[in-house]
Amino acid sequence: MPVFYECFRIAGVPLEVRMPLCVGTSLAVIIPTSIRSFQAHYKRGAVDMAILRVWWLPILIGVVSGSVVARFAPERLFKIVFVAVAWSAAVRLIFARESWKLGDDLPKGPLMRVYGFCVGILSTLMGIGGGLFSNLLMTFYSRPIHQAVATSSALAVLISIPGALGYIYAGWPAAANYPAVAALQIPFTLGYVSLIGAVLVMPMSLVTAPLGVKAAHAMSKRTLEMAFGCYLLIVGSRFVLSLVGGQ
Repeated sequence: MPVFYECFRIAGVPLEVRMPLCVGTSLAVIIPTSIRSFQAHYKRGAVDMAILRVWWLPILIGVVSGSVVARFAPERLFKIVFVAVAWSAAVRLIFARESWKLGDDLPKGPLMRVYGFCVGILSTLMGIGGGLFSNLLMTFYSRPIHQAVATSSALAVLISIPGALGYIYAGWPAAANYPAVAALQIPFTLGYVSLIGAVLVMPMSLVTAPLGVKAAHAMSKRTLEMAFGCYLLIVGSRFVLSLVGGQ
């Protein structure tokens, strides 16, 4: 996301559509990456399939809702959502205490489905494939960080495919408003998905996804929490500067 944001800024993409273009492109890149990551985590037996069976439908509804919001929402909304969730997760991970939890295990019934909807819509507005919000939620309910990361890879598959299609739909009319901006026109872009950006990033993502899985499982729980938390803090800070400075 931050890399796409800087690249699109240099390419002259207007501020009004830059953030949704980043989100849509990120979701497109996540498709092959999440599939490969899920396969690697699944082989290790780390994915909680029971959560997927409960969440798949509410997540899908959330993704569709997020795509509709993306068509009409102001650019600042994407940044505010990203910063709020990223920093919340960072604080939870970096300053983790056993007392900071909502329960000893994930809830049953309607509340769990509400959580699934929230994961879907927030992830679609952030372009992160479900990892950030689901990790935060699962760790607040005492699930191990390794299991949260593994299960999030499966959620990313559920979110990224319909999410990318939704952003193509959401951004199609927006591109017509900027005929002079080549980066927003076919064949470079479809709606809010940059084909150039996706093609350039996908190969490296496919290569590094299994390496990331291996590294995550090699780290201790605390090391993984600190590494992920610091990353989120840094990325969130970049978008705070953007909100304040308008760039």
